[in-house]
Amino acid sequence: MDIGVMTAPLVAVVGVVGTLMSALLTQRAADRSRQREQERTEGAWDRRIEARERWACYVALNISGRHYLAALTDQLHALGHDVELPNVRQRLTDARDDHREAYAEAQLILPDRVLDHAEAVSHGLGSVYGMVRRLDDGTPETADSPSAAHEEIRALWERLRQMRAQMRADLAASRSQSGRRRGGAEESGVAPATDRHSEE
Repeated sequence: MDIGVMTAPLVAVVGVVGTLMSALLTQRAADRSRQREQERTEGAWDRRIEARERWACYVALNISGRHYLAALTDQLHALGHDVELPNVRQRLTDARDDHREAYAEAQLILPDRVLDHAEAVSHGLGSVYGMVRRLDDGTPETADSPSAAHEEIRALWERLRQMRAQMRADLAASRSQSGRRRGGAEESGVAPATDRHSEE
């Protein structure tokens, strides 16, 4: 039998199989590439959502802490002037409740380095709240006094500043790790926190 006659069909079969395998491998490579791109997109989306949630938590914690301190100051001022202001007491109660809620959420979201500062602020606020309420009720303990409460409030404004500094550092680190910065702010729309110097 002529070898050339047998080789021609074999070459044709090998060529067809090679073409089919090449198409299959190309398709599989394209599928893997699409899957990797989808995973990258989903990962970036998850990071943006996480950044937004953390930023919102930081804002709520900062605002509630400021309101709590302002309400404590107002209550202490009312005590010093010996006036009955039920709305001041209610504002203080509401501010305490708002801060407790914000802090409870923060405990689930904040990294430890920021949570340490938030815990110190929350503990300090609770301590001053107890002192102010005892003074208001006329049942002060030995160390309770308006001047002591004023000093604690002053110290808490500084702790709040330190907490905000840690929050800003954490947000900056998150933006840097994501590699998506535009004009100093993340493309996700998460704006950097700003410090304010007129707390008291």
